[in-house]
Amino acid sequence: MAWKFVDMERDPRREQFAYFRDFANPYLGVTAEVDVTEVLDWTRRTGTSFFLAVLYAAVRAANAVPELRRRLRGGEVVEYDQCPSSHTVALPDGSYCYCRLTADRPLMEFLPYAAAEQARAAAEPTLEDGAESESLLFVSCLPWLRYTALTQPTPAPADSNPRITWGRYGLREGRTVLPVTLLVHHALADGRHVARFYEELERELARIPRQ
Repeated sequence: MAWKFVDMERDPRREQFAYFRDFANPYLGVTAEVDVTEVLDWTRRTGTSFFLAVLYAAVRAANAVPELRRRLRGGEVVEYDQCPSSHTVALPDGSYCYCRLTADRPLMEFLPYAAAEQARAAAEPTLEDGAESESLLFVSCLPWLRYTALTQPTPAPADSNPRITWGRYGLREGRTVLPVTLLVHHALADGRHVARFYEELERELARIPRQ
């Protein structure tokens, strides 16, 4: 993955970066409900994986926000041109492994590619993220529960990989909504960047039934 250094001394967020980067818990997390009515209908009609459709939209939405492609590297900040995802894949014994994907292709090409990668990951399960794990977007799903808030596990010392999780969809005022959680390192992103992620996610989800 290509990347570049970001000169935070010249960045508009230089003071926020300096303030939050050494916090013991530097994370900002938000859960919001996202309308998935049309996407769910489309996946049911076409026999498409709802999970993979949402993952595709979420990863593309995150990549559309430059601040979510930034990572801490020592005392410096780097920005990747494209961030792949590492998501959980359920295994027959009730555990799970990780699967790495890129969403830089059209949806109808992504779906068979993603299904093949999930099968490969399940055949050789691992919790290792492999090379360039710094660039990853960590993605997970809690399909058994429609939640309103989520606390995510994070390492010590803190890493700067965004984490995207969603739960079980449900009805609200006749529409199907999905709880989606985004966790970011506050030294690299603020509330406006989180809000932009949800705006981009809504756009990406709206495009899916047209493809």
